[in-house]
Parts: sequence; C-alpha cells; structure tokens
Amino acid sequence: MNGTPPGRPYGPVSPAADVSSPWTLREYAFLGDGERGALVGPRGEIVWLCAPRWNSDAVFSTLIGGPGEYLLGPADHWNVWGGSYEEGSLIHVGRWITGDTVIECREALAAPADPDRLILLRRIRAVRGDAGVRLRLDVRPGFGAHTMTGLRQEGGTWSAHGGGLHLRLVGAAGATPRRPGVLEARLTVAAGEARDLVLEIGTGARTGELDPERLWQATERYWAGAVPDCSELAAPRDARHAYAILRGLTSASGAMVAAATTSLPERANTARNYDYRFAWIRDQCYAGLAVAAHGPHPLLDAGVGFVTERLLADGGHLRPAYTVEGDTVAEETSLPLPGYPGGTDRVGNRAGRQFQLDSFGEILQLYAAAARLDRLDTDGRRALGVAVEAVARDWPRPDAGLWELENHWWTHSRLCAVAGLRAAAREVRDPAARDWDDLADTILRETRRRCLTRQGHWSRAEDDEGPEAALLLPLARGCLPPDDPSGPLTRRFVEARLSEDGYLYRFGHGDQPLGEAEGAFLLCGFMMALAAHHQRDAVSAFRWFERTRAACGPPGLFAEEYDVRQRQLRGNLPQAFVHAQLLEAAVRLSGDPGA
Repeated sequence: MNGTPPGRPYGPVSPAADVSSPWTLREYAFLGDGERGALVGPRGEIVWLCAPRWNSDAVFSTLIGGPGEYLLGPADHWNVWGGSYEEGSLIHVGRWITGDTVIECREALAAPADPDRLILLRRIRAVRGDAGVRLRLDVRPGFGAHTMTGLRQEGGTWSAHGGGLHLRLVGAAGATPRRPGVLEARLTVAAGEARDLVLEIGTGARTGELDPERLWQATERYWAGAVPDCSELAAPRDARHAYAILRGLTSASGAMVAAATTSLPERANTARNYDYRFAWIRDQCYAGLAVAAHGPHPLLDAGVGFVTERLLADGGHLRPAYTVEGDTVAEETSLPLPGYPGGTDRVGNRAGRQFQLDSFGEILQLYAAAARLDRLDTDGRRALGVAVEAVARDWPRPDAGLWELENHWWTHSRLCAVAGLRAAAREVRDPAARDWDDLADTILRETRRRCLTRQGHWSRAEDDEGPEAALLLPLARGCLPPDDPSGPLTRRFVEARLSEDGYLYRFGHGDQPLGEAEGAFLLCGFMMALAAHHQRDAVSAFRWFERTRAACGPPGLFAEEYDVRQRQLRGNLPQAFVHAQLLEAAVRLSGDPGA
C-alpha cells in the first residue's frame, strides 16, 4: 500500500491559522486522473489531494481539518464564484467576477497519469481587466505531519522535499518563502493574458522539463479519447459528465475507487464517517454494467479485468474491497485531525473483510454484459465459473449485504444472485448454462419461501418485513419472470414507505421519521428509475430520474446521501456508484423497457 503502514502512529497536527474554512460539499469541484483526485473550493483552494495515489496519505487535507492546501484565486475577496467543466472531461474552469475584473482558472490533473507522480495544471486568465491573483502553496505530506524542506528556486523552478515526496513548481518565480515549506505570492495577469503554473509531486526527484503547453495538449488529447459521445441519451450532458467522473476515479489497474475522499460525514456527529478511497467489487460492477449498457467502451474492459484478476486470485474468499493495486484494505485507524464539521477522521475500512453475497451476483451480471458485447475473454470465463461455484456453495450463508451491516439472510443478496445466474445463463455460451438456471430457480424458490410477505411484496430479510430500496435493483435486472406480481408490489411498497419529496431512503430506522437517521440515498433513487422503466412505467421512471439527478451542486457531483430538507450533500465525494447508476439510467431510459 502507498498509505501509512498499519500500526504507524500519526503525530498530532493542526491546521495553519490562515487556511480556508470548509464549504458545504455541493460547492466543491473534482479533479481526477485515475490515480488520485483533488477537491477544489470556490476560492480557488485545493483542499484535498492524496499523493502519490488514492490511498496514500494526503498532502492537502484542509477539507478534514489538517494543514496543507494550494490556493490560487482572486486577491480581491469581493467576488462571486462560478465555473464549469469542459464537456466530456475533468478539466475544470473556475470563474470569478470582482468589482472590475473577470478571472478564470483552468485546472486539471495532467493525463495520462503516472502512478508515482502527479502533475497539477492551473492556468490563470484575465478575461476582463488586469487580474490580481493570490497564490499560497503549502504541501504537507502525511496528513500534515511533515513539512517540505530544502525549498529553493533554480532557473524559475521551485523544488522541495519531505515525507518521502518531492515537489517542483513552475510559473511562480517571484513567489516568496514564508513559513517553512510555504510559498506565497501576489501575481498580476494583464487583461487578455494568461499565466501557467505547474505543480509536480512524486516519489522521486525529477529533472525533466515541465512544459505547460505540452502537458495541456496531452491532457486535452487524453480526455478527447476517454469519454464517448452521449448525445443520444436522456440528459446527455449529465450522462457524459458521469462517465468522465467514473474515468477519473479509475486507475490504470482497472480498479475504480468508491470515492476520492475519506471521513466526510453522512450525518453530523454520529461517527458515520468512512474511508472510500478503495475499489469495491460491487461498485466496480455497477460502473461496468452502466458502461456496457451504452457500448463496449474501454472502461468496461478495465472493470472486467480488475474483477477477473481478483476473483482468480482469491476465489470464493473474494474480498468486498481492495486497494487499486489489488492489496488488502487496512483496518480503520483514527487521525488526530478535527475532521470536516460534524465528522471524525479515519483511514482504512473494516468492510474489506466481510462476506457480501450480492457482490458475486453483480459479478455474474457484469460478465454476462461483457459476453453480450463479445468482451469476455478466457480468463473472464474461468472467473465466471469461480463466481458460480461461490454462489452455489454460499448462497444459504448469512452475509453483510449491500449496506455492510451485520450478517443476516438479506433478500437483496439472494435476488442479486438469481439475477446474475439468469443473466449468465442467457448471455454466456456454456454447457453449464442450464445448471445456472436451475441454481437460480433453487435460490429463488427458497428466498420466496422465506422472504415474500403475505401481502405479496418482498421483505427486507427473512425476519424483517420492512421495506428495502436495494430490492429495486435485482427487480430491474430481471431476477423475476415478467409477469410476477411481486415486482410491482414491491416497488409500490418501497415508494410508499421510503420516499420523501421525490427522493428515496434505503430502509427505515426503527420508529424514526425519514431523514432523522440519515439522508436519502441517491443510488436508490436511480434504482427506482431503473425498476420503473423495467416495469414499463415510463412516467415514474423519468420522474425519479429527473428528481434524483437534481441532487447536486454547481459542479454536478453526487455524494452518497442527500439531506432532503436542507438540500445538502452528505458523505464522501464524488460517489462513484451514484454516477454509475445515473449513467445506466440515462442509457436505459433512452431505449425500450426491459432491454
């Protein structure tokens, strides 16, 4: 792992007095190159970045109360912020209007990416009037435990090192060192002109040229070829942006992290803060299925390849989550930081050691989709056999399920296995396909006996007749015969019990009103759209799709949860599986129901 080795204590750290205070999550933009990701705030402050890779320690951690950030924005505090992404990319353009100027900052993590070195590109342009710009660079490895030392300038390039990392900065020759390791400057960009700054952070000292023009051209070429056209889909701009987010979260290993951040709270002061900088097998399948619904794009091959590698290596002992390198996820460890307001900081994730039956069902669906597009190779077929064997052996066994709770006989997990077996039997040419259908029949028969209520809808578990929004996904995937009445009955039951103002919660929390224990789950809103579409209820499908995709801020990013009453995002950002479900829903709603 590139993160802190298990057992190594983090020393006490505290943010500097002049670092930026946090914004609500809806205000942050995301930059990603597949190997790491950054969050950018409205002042032009980069408040989150792990280096060199996703699960490495952060070098900018202001977001969660640590020191270290990279500010590049208007010197005039009297300004209004805005911005947008260049379509089909994660090249972001921030924009500020002051009393007499208009300033833009074009920014991106350079691509294609090097796993051991990141390059952050920022180009300040004075659109109207002379732009006064403030620069502050404070790189603090180890979640702020280290400062950069040896800061010096040579030939217009600043360099320093610390915490096992080396940095170079080009474009700020007139900057002044302040506190140890900190550079500050006031820059003036003439009207109509632009100024480039290039920041490099890596595991070793580099000497090659950091030519901003060449790096920008390579990054533009990369994004031009990375994201397919989505003009024929429902909500084409959002669908294409969702694809770009998924691309930006996916490493060259094929692994896609669940989110770029750690410890952003789902609910204030409830200790529900998790590290999502790892690759969940289930999320990987959600993304692969979304991409496959649109076409045989490279992101499908990436996901299938990573899942296959892990399944062939670990077999039935497949873990729910891995690092992007395929290593074991470390146990949870607390950080000595204040945390994002309402949260506490931690790294690692205990879910990496759970048994989650539904993941195997999602894998089978992914392989079926790959086979349909002729993208399932010999290794993939071998891995499919491993997944079928795991389901055949373990489907009666209690599991932690989609929501990673206590081991239980969750209905969703069994129906996911049924959907996966059905899809594999239908799409993969294999002599054993008949056996897979028979196994699906066996699982469905027993699940129906245990988990179908007298009212005709599916229950959450064999001893819990409450509603469960996750059931919508296997229903949308065709786990039941088309004329089975339990599907529409379950959808209506879930909507009646778990919806509020057009948003959907995942399940009830005792007698607490909706919204008290947690926010609405955006994943579930898109699941409802898919289920309604599958059941040929086009009006409901589009209503759920449109309402759910509205739950984002100006940069168009979705977190895991949405606080319906306060209209705020909750949880880590950007949440990959929400963007995956948006993309799939956009594809499905543009075609025939049941397709």
